[in-house]
Amino acid sequence: MADRVYPSSKPTANGAANPAPNTTTANGVNPTSAAPTKPPLRQPYRPQAQYHHRRHRRSNRNLCCCCCFWSILIILGIALLAAIAGAAVYVLYRPHRPEFTVTSLRIAKLNLTTSSDASTSHLNSLFHLAITSKNPNSHFTFFYNDFAVTCSTSDDVQIANGSIPAFFSDKKNETAFRVAMLASQGLDVDSVNSLRSDLKKKSGIPLKIELYTKVKVKMGGLNSKKVGIRVTCDGIKGTPPKGKSPSVASVSDSKCKVDLRIKIWKWTF
Repeated sequence: MADRVYPSSKPTANGAANPAPNTTTANGVNPTSAAPTKPPLRQPYRPQAQYHHRRHRRSNRNLCCCCCFWSILIILGIALLAAIAGAAVYVLYRPHRPEFTVTSLRIAKLNLTTSSDASTSHLNSLFHLAITSKNPNSHFTFFYNDFAVTCSTSDDVQIANGSIPAFFSDKKNETAFRVAMLASQGLDVDSVNSLRSDLKKKSGIPLKIELYTKVKVKMGGLNSKKVGIRVTCDGIKGTPPKGKSPSVASVSDSKCKVDLRIKIWKWTF
């Protein structure tokens, strides 16, 4: 049986278009509404590989490793050259530290007075020191700045101080000095107790002489920078004088040691 098609209605008076014709089949089904439209298919998302970023990171890492390797290699090379140069200088010239010797120490005054109420204590002292400086090297000359000289007890109670003017010590040269060290100062309670205990010793007061300065070393046409040194002479024993005559301290067992004083920022080694 053939399908029937119903014609569309006539246009309306206001000129609006008529609705679309309603086409139905014999079984009363509209073919347009029966087949819904499908949405367009989308392509699946595929992330792009970023190979150029990985290459960039790897290249930076390789560059950093290369720089570290060459820096360490250069530092090791410089240290090796310095060690070889130092060994060569030592073998050729046999450098030695300067030597200091205390030849005599006379105590002209050593008085400790305390006020009646024991609130303050005062120290008056006068020492005469004779010391020699020797340069045992055949290729080095030492140029010294002014020396600061102190005399203290074994408990580091400073009882006198003085100074030695600047000088230079030539090759295989020996220089002698006489230094007047004195003090007129107040002491705290701990220093007073320690000094009184030492004054009562029959064997004498253990004394220590210290010298501080800076020295420059010259070898041929080469000059080093100034380096701080400390000379410590211990093994000295003295007694306070009786009367106007000074007492002579025992220096037969004295030994002097020379140490470098290297200052880094605020610390001195």
